[in-house]
Amino acid sequence: MEERSLRIVGTDKNFFSKITNTLTKILIPTKIGINGMLISIKRNSLIKAFENYTEENDNYDNNELEKKYDSAYEAYLDSLDKYVMDSVYKKVRNGTATEFEKDAMARYYEVTSLKENEYIEYKYRKQKYLLELDYDGIKVSGKEKVIARYNKFYISKMDSLYKSILKNYSIKVADTTNKYDSAKEWIYTKIFHTLEDYIQNILSLKLDTNYDSNLKNIANDYEKYESYTIGKLDTKDNIEKNMILLGISRKLFTHSLPLIVAEQCYEKLLKDARTLVQDTKIAAKREKVYGMLINLIEDYNVKLLSTKVYWETPKQREEYKKFWNKYKEISKLKETDFIEYVKQKEILFIKNDMKKLQDSKIDYSKILTYYKRKLVDYGAMRELKNSYKSEGKYIKNKKREVA
Repeated sequence: MEERSLRIVGTDKNFFSKITNTLTKILIPTKIGINGMLISIKRNSLIKAFENYTEENDNYDNNELEKKYDSAYEAYLDSLDKYVMDSVYKKVRNGTATEFEKDAMARYYEVTSLKENEYIEYKYRKQKYLLELDYDGIKVSGKEKVIARYNKFYISKMDSLYKSILKNYSIKVADTTNKYDSAKEWIYTKIFHTLEDYIQNILSLKLDTNYDSNLKNIANDYEKYESYTIGKLDTKDNIEKNMILLGISRKLFTHSLPLIVAEQCYEKLLKDARTLVQDTKIAAKREKVYGMLINLIEDYNVKLLSTKVYWETPKQREEYKKFWNKYKEISKLKETDFIEYVKQKEILFIKNDMKKLQDSKIDYSKILTYYKRKLVDYGAMRELKNSYKSEGKYIKNKKREVA
């Protein structure tokens, strides 16, 4: 009897558990349910507050408008966060979530994992995540008027968040203490990933909506970047793509990604490019990688160092002045003799890079040999051949001297 009663109780428990689970699934708010209505109300209040704050209102106190906007933004974020926890989380836990909701929850966990050790990054990335989540829903709705009004707020706020995220990374890269030294490689990766994320999602939106007429001067760079979004990229392609991202960043993020940090990012790419030249065994592929390195050296010197005001030592400043004057002199050949211009420019870049590598702690012996061979081919370095007799055999020594 005891065993039977236990079985009955157990069966009843399973029965009621099934009923509870079924009711839970039915009552979980959907994407357009209770939470969706609340979000819509808060979103409308936010857009109105944003428009009042950004428009010229001589009859209103700007500080008061800013407070109302901040308050509306905070309430809007709270409603989005509530939607994730009350709706998406429960649906994922109960196995009724769509692929969209599963992905949303996975990204939510990824963001919240930063809270304990990287609170500043967490603070900005959580806002970014919630805005992206709602923006995806707005686009699906197809309501053009809502999308058009929301776009202005969305672009403005996302601009601010991306700049804050990059500024946080910049502080870490510029920090000379041991705390971040071992993690700098990872920070560089985060910087490039954040820049690419911005260009894909925000810059493209700006260009599509003609948000800023001043962006026309980076349209060519954006088109170059787009060519690297198709197909699988190898190491060379990724370096070239990151080079384009850095070039765009010099126009969009001059304060949040200052010159001293951009310089270190360029040096990271140069290091990767030189290593790739050394490691590439196939001659034809090595030539392509070498061409990419030369383009990167030009970008680094022209787009970045030419704008540098403060140098670590007067000697470095004077050496760059000599390089820059020589570069400007060679540039005059561009209109009259383009082939000679390309040749002389390449020789200048090689010689300048060789000076830097000779004092490097990294073993660049292979690329230095490669550089010297290039200079010999261009007639910029002489190859002297000496021979002497040893044990009945003639031994030849080759020496290269700069012409």
